[in-house]
Amino acid sequence: MFDRLQAVEDRYERLTELLSDPDIVNDNKKLREYSKEQSDIQETVDTYREYKSVKEQLVDTREMLDSEKDPDMHEMVKEEFNLLKAQQEELEERLRILLIPKDPNDNKNVIMEIRGAAGGDEANIFAGDLFRMYSRYAETQGWKIDIMEATPNPMGGYKEVIFMINGQGAYSKFKFENGAHRVQRVPATESQGRIHTSTATVACLPEVEEVDVEIHEKDIRVDTFASSGAGGQSVNTTMSAVRMTHLPTGVVVSMQDERSQIKNREKAMKILRARVADMYMQEAQKEIDATRKSAVGSGDRSERIRTYNYPQNRVTDHRIGLTIQKLDQIVEGRLDEIIDALILEEQASKLERLNDDL
Repeated sequence: MFDRLQAVEDRYERLTELLSDPDIVNDNKKLREYSKEQSDIQETVDTYREYKSVKEQLVDTREMLDSEKDPDMHEMVKEEFNLLKAQQEELEERLRILLIPKDPNDNKNVIMEIRGAAGGDEANIFAGDLFRMYSRYAETQGWKIDIMEATPNPMGGYKEVIFMINGQGAYSKFKFENGAHRVQRVPATESQGRIHTSTATVACLPEVEEVDVEIHEKDIRVDTFASSGAGGQSVNTTMSAVRMTHLPTGVVVSMQDERSQIKNREKAMKILRARVADMYMQEAQKEIDATRKSAVGSGDRSERIRTYNYPQNRVTDHRIGLTIQKLDQIVEGRLDEIIDALILEEQASKLERLNDDL
């Protein structure tokens, strides 16, 4: 562990040198990259330096303890030694946690896609409920929501809704929502009072900047067409709607939410970039480890991750075996208890793997 910590400190000092280099200062991309890297390891370096200082004090105090003959002084030195020893142990634990690999996407904005799946109208209504739940949670965090594309369902909810959540750390909280969400309740359209089971799928993608993934213009086919509303009625006689196809991967994004073709292009490009990056990331992860799944699941959109049982006011997250009898509060956006438990489980899993490697 301490070899890794020393390597982190060495890297920090090297970054300090680089950030003083005129060539780097004049290169905005490298300056931003190195500044972020140094900021990301600042706490680890500060804690490691504090640990080394305490360790040196322990050595000096131990020598004093061994040589001190006066009983009163010996007791005082012993008390100081015990305090330093406890501080050293606390700092060691903090350093272990700080060495847990961080998700580089955690601080990014997030693009979420919710779609009704099995269950017809009830699945689409449930998709709308999930959108409302996430929107309310985002509001409690002070984050802004921007609907990018929505296909309302005539009976309520959405067949599909794509939206961006803008806010520091948004992805770190929402990334656990990937997967199939299941609802068990009596639909409003059910006259017999029977409980139905329906599902909606959630995809959660970090916003990807141009510098994060390179997409060449020659690899994109852009088709334009006239937007249309419900019932096929034309809502825009100009060719403002956009369909983008990323030829190497086959990823397709359609956007007709805005009346301006330029704005539709911008939104479509954001989603396209995020989906392509997500595809590349998932392929790379499969190559790294095709068999191991993290404690909170693979994030696969086909994996059932959570059940919302209305008759029993119960929510169960199947990945960590968490059951909460507060469904009425959770659907109002009070997601902290679930999200905090998932974050804790992820940290514990990563810490266990880190300890195995040390």
